[in-house]
Amino acid sequence: MSGPAAETPSAIQICRIMRPDDANVAGNVHGGTVLKMIEEAGAIISTRHCNSQNGERCVAALARVERTDFLSPMCIGEVAHVSAEITYTSKHSVEVQVHVMSENILTGTKKLTNKATLWYVPLSLKNVDKVLEVPPVVYSRQEQEEEGRKRYEAQKLERMETKWRSGDIVQPVLNPEPNTVSYSQSSLIHLVGPSDCTLHGFVHGGVTMKLMDEVAGIVAARHCKTNIVTASVDAINFHDKIRKGCVITISGRMTFTSNKSMEIEVLVDADPVVNNFVKRYRAASAFFTYVSLSPEGKSLPVPQLVPETEDEKKRFEEGKGRYLQMKAKRQGQAETQA
Repeated sequence: MSGPAAETPSAIQICRIMRPDDANVAGNVHGGTVLKMIEEAGAIISTRHCNSQNGERCVAALARVERTDFLSPMCIGEVAHVSAEITYTSKHSVEVQVHVMSENILTGTKKLTNKATLWYVPLSLKNVDKVLEVPPVVYSRQEQEEEGRKRYEAQKLERMETKWRSGDIVQPVLNPEPNTVSYSQSSLIHLVGPSDCTLHGFVHGGVTMKLMDEVAGIVAARHCKTNIVTASVDAINFHDKIRKGCVITISGRMTFTSNKSMEIEVLVDADPVVNNFVKRYRAASAFFTYVSLSPEGKSLPVPQLVPETEDEKKRFEEGKGRYLQMKAKRQGQAETQA
């Protein structure tokens, strides 16, 4: 697959060594750091592609991240190789698939740690509320375009289905009981500064994802009282842009537990405190899955969540459905490969 011009490749790779300040409590690379690197690679290649033809200049903004699996932990001192490739374009969006490899520079050993699919939309530099058209890519096979169109339609439908939850909020509860939703729910308040933003004044998607992962990790750690690690992220939807100067509230709550995993819903609300004409709004939402680890790094059983209210019981059943659906999908893939 290639871009519309020879000088605009549809694939790139960026590399960075993992430093001590990238570590989580367990000593591995923080899941939010990996998500931020994935988004940076996607933003670079999609912005390049969207500006590959003459016309109005734009910046590619992250609209959605499909399910992202953390296949293997990355260690401090290893080099992350983040490869991004444009795999489909619609009239107003770009699909980017990203693979992350970790390299032990002492032994030369490499392993796949992450796979992700991201969707971007081009926003005009003259008016960031204006979505521009995307230059088409050239497909080497017709099947690639047809498969991409199916993925586009599926994510578009799922994205529309998440909007009905935009009014849902996380409310604090006094003296909650252990293993309940209220016991582990957590929030983080962050003032958006220049270092969080693009040159055009709105937050990098990777910054938002890292904050979401931090909050989800706090919820998981409070629930099971052990080391925890991100196992996967289920479709992060970016509903609206977050501008510089906003105060954002990132809230997380446990929705479901299996024997060895925890699903946490994370909601991001933005409050434009210096603009009286814009009310607080839902900017992003996602489901994170975490697992509990022993000091030796082995997975542990997690305490079972005790839903109390009707809404909590409903969210638990919805989470159970997502868990069983993904479990069946993994089993099907394993049987196909066998």
